[in-house]
Amino acid sequence: MSANKRPTSPHITIYKPQITSILSITHRLTGLALYAGTAMMVWWLWVLAYNPASYQQMQECVSSWIGQLTLVGWTLAFYYHFSNGIRHLFWDIGMGYGLVQVTRSGWFTIVFALVMTAFTWKFILEAGQ
Repeated sequence: MSANKRPTSPHITIYKPQITSILSITHRLTGLALYAGTAMMVWWLWVLAYNPASYQQMQECVSSWIGQLTLVGWTLAFYYHFSNGIRHLFWDIGMGYGLVQVTRSGWFTIVFALVMTAFTWKFILEAGQ
């Protein structure tokens, strides 16, 4: 069989996405989002410390709807990555491998991230008024 007629790997065409695979991919993506968000925060702090003339522009960017949406996404990524990381720590000590436990802890991770993000932004918005 020639290389260009080789079959596609079965995971693309056969396997149905499961909560564990989706959460694993999302964990990696949120890690990247946290890296990018932390770099943005460092840039914001650098502007504050060393380039006060540009600070107003940075504040306008962060205060815009897209800046606020980015910050909410960064907060969601933080809580998700945090709670899923704790889930993985339990797996590292051999706990929670049962199908019911894996599914339950996966949904708990999602709900925890959403609820904590909502509480955090409710607090931030109330403190700003």
